Amino acid sequence: MLNLVTNTDARFYNEQLRVLRDHSVQGETLAPPGNHVARESVTRRSATDYLRFFPTVFKKSFDDYDIVHANYGLTAPMALAQPNLPVVLTLWGSDLLGEYGWLSRRCARHCDAVVVMSEEMAAELDVTCHVIPHGVDCQRFNPAPPAVARDRVGWNNDARHVLFPYPPSREVKDYPRAERVVEAADERVDAPVELQTVYGVDHDDMSAYYNAADVLLLPSKSEGSPNSVKEAMACNLPVVTTDVGDVRERLDGVSPSHVCTSDEELVDGLVDVLADPRRSNGRQAARDVSLERMGERLRTVYDTVLE
Repeated sequence: MLNLVTNTDARFYNEQLRVLRDHSVQGETLAPPGNHVARESVTRRSATDYLRFFPTVFKKSFDDYDIVHANYGLTAPMALAQPNLPVVLTLWGSDLLGEYGWLSRRCARHCDAVVVMSEEMAAELDVTCHVIPHGVDCQRFNPAPPAVARDRVGWNNDARHVLFPYPPSREVKDYPRAERVVEAADERVDAPVELQTVYGVDHDDMSAYYNAADVLLLPSKSEGSPNSVKEAMACNLPVVTTDVGDVRERLDGVSPSHVCTSDEELVDGLVDVLADPRRSNGRQAARDVSLERMGERLRTVYDTVLE
């Protein structure tokens, strides 16, 4: 397997590689030159960087690989330009629903198989897709007693804790909206309500925060298949979220949890959970999007392409 990816450090991509190795899929990863981070203080990759990437992909396509897997839409043109290998394209979300969605749509028409994170993404394309969300590690994310978890992370046991597991600077996650709805919910709950913004911690430690919280709040403007929702489900943490990506499908039958379309619904959802704190039944539903299940599905896609 020859893997093309924009960010070799992406945690969910490396988990994908690990679980595929368990299914006897070995490969090499290539990334374009330059920096993948799109922030004001960091230079973004240019079109020239991607053009410089193509000779490497072209040369590698003559090596002993069976498939080239383009992970993220911006790598698809290089995958399609090589003459030797069938192409599987995985779209992560922003590459289809964001600025370069036009490019992903055009490339998808010429790939041998296309993988997307949600039915919402599949509806954006005019080709047959495999809907395979990024998987959650159900061994790493396990339910634990909230009081024990709060002692571990240093949170007040007498307060209600709303988890927002993203940097406030990530505009798409809409931190100002999170502040707004938590402040409104606090006025209606007979206990202090604290918005806990958690980011930059080791991923192995995140399970403790999910178990310490009373609810996960995801007020995002757009998503593909947010891992935070699946990780919360695996820990039986209730979720209150905007109706983005595949969250409605993921949370179908999960209670208590709320998929909302307005600030008022977000506030009502938080109040429902925080006024009577209880865990959800999300772990049972999370098993369908486990890492192991993701690996099985991707391996089936590869086998189908090779046939």
